[in-house]
Amino acid sequence: MEDISKINKQRLPKHIAIIMDGNGRWAKQKGKLRVFGHKNGVKAVRDVVEGSAEIGVKVLTLYAFSTENWNRPKAEVDVLMNLLVSSLKKELKLLQDNNIRLQAIGNLEKLPKKAKRELEEVIQITKNNTHLVLNLAISYSAKEEIVNAFKKISKKIVNNELSIEEIDENIINNHLYTRNLPDVDLVIRTSGEKRISNFLLWQIAYAELYFTDLFWPDFRKTHLIQAILDYQQRERRFGKTSDQLKNNE
Repeated sequence: MEDISKINKQRLPKHIAIIMDGNGRWAKQKGKLRVFGHKNGVKAVRDVVEGSAEIGVKVLTLYAFSTENWNRPKAEVDVLMNLLVSSLKKELKLLQDNNIRLQAIGNLEKLPKKAKRELEEVIQITKNNTHLVLNLAISYSAKEEIVNAFKKISKKIVNNELSIEEIDENIINNHLYTRNLPDVDLVIRTSGEKRISNFLLWQIAYAELYFTDLFWPDFRKTHLIQAILDYQQRERRFGKTSDQLKNNE
């Protein structure tokens, strides 16, 4: 068991993003339906959210449902949407007790009405919480996010609200779903897969990547601490050399 006291609070990742992968395979290993894995994955979410708040992480983004996931069997999608609704209701107290503000990014208009309504209610109730931002990526596609950003920027150019010369990283950032959030420092992916899967492609440009073979339902706060400790052993150069970083200390 990793001890939270080992973490250097001066070098915390401000924004951690997690690709919660492996629910289905975890269930299959146990001779169960994929749904069993999704239901047990909720326990991991609860533990990691509480752990992030305790550690002092400012933003936690969880990849809950991609736009591609809509192509899964209808029964599985229905279960996932129902889980979203029931989890939001059950975990509202946890969010309030830990001063956590809920946000969501993605094409939320595609959500079933009940799920969208429940999501909006919890976002509204927690909007003034300040300790941790829990950002759910639901019906999310990074490519779609970037396309939408460029459409918005293009409209402003056509309407003479913006010139082409003014477009820079900040302009693009301000038209993304995550415009009010810092860039991602650490990406964690469970289940042994080593790919990004259309997740926050712009925001993770200089993020550290951490892959674990654990399936998501088995992931707990101690594993989050392991990932952060690994992150703190790395040298983040952002294109500079090690000598340049040392000279700036």
